[in-house]
Amino acid sequence: MTFVRIDGVPHHLRIDGTGPVCLLSVGLGMSWFDWDPVVPLLAPYRTVVRFDRPGLGLSAPAPARAWPTLTGEAHRIARVLDAAGVRTPATAVGHSLAGFHCEAFARLYPERTAGLVLVDSSVEEEPRPSRAPALRNTATRACGTLLAGAGLPRALGPLLRRTAVRAVRRNGGDSASYDPAPHDLVRRAYSTSRSLRAALAENATYRDQAVDLAGLRERPLPEGVPVTVLAAGANPGRDGPRHWLDRQERLAERLGATFRVSAPAGHLVMLDRPQDVAAAIMNPPNGPVRPSPAGQEEERTHRR
Repeated sequence: MTFVRIDGVPHHLRIDGTGPVCLLSVGLGMSWFDWDPVVPLLAPYRTVVRFDRPGLGLSAPAPARAWPTLTGEAHRIARVLDAAGVRTPATAVGHSLAGFHCEAFARLYPERTAGLVLVDSSVEEEPRPSRAPALRNTATRACGTLLAGAGLPRALGPLLRRTAVRAVRRNGGDSASYDPAPHDLVRRAYSTSRSLRAALAENATYRDQAVDLAGLRERPLPEGVPVTVLAAGANPGRDGPRHWLDRQERLAERLGATFRVSAPAGHLVMLDRPQDVAAAIMNPPNGPVRPSPAGQEEERTHRR
């Protein structure tokens, strides 16, 4: 277990394996251990870098007046790679909200990007800025103070985490009914006020980050770098997830990316089908469209 200071804040950092580097970044309010099912599949072939954003997992909280920003998160990824001693380009892998962060990293640090994989990434086609960000931030801070003062994180934090994970898992088996994260780690990560405040801050600034990414897309993605959009297909052959899959494929079209569907899987693809996440990282798109493995839809490639 390693801690490094980035902008004065101790960040929890985990490095496993050997080989070309891939950095895994979790979605809103999640922790480094949510990638655990994927790491054993990657570590024999890749150096796997994971970290916790401020307040999440085991990382210390951000300063009281600091709020997450898109460029700040892209710079954080670069600083994490620096702290891990990475001097070669890395594949950036972002889940959900972190898809914004990793795409921003690829656009701001093209020379440090070997690949980009977006795992059921957040998508906002026409984001609009917040009307009163200062008021929103004040309300979010007050809400965090109220809930923390009432003892909510210690009393219900781990339970709420496990309930949320169970609600979005869709792998068609008994394991879909539980959260595989170790109990002691869930308790350490989610029974604190810092994790509550960090999750609230990320949720409050979500729209701001979407707007900033829309502006940043004026910068091209690195030429020749493989990009994959891996979407969760909860119920293959049914109409339920079609709208979401359509939005994910339009994202792939916009990025000139290869589009893959992991099915059956819920939003936490790394828990439901870790093998699909590992395949997207280790087998980047390079050639004609081909049938995907059993349980997945066809792969489709959109050229930039």
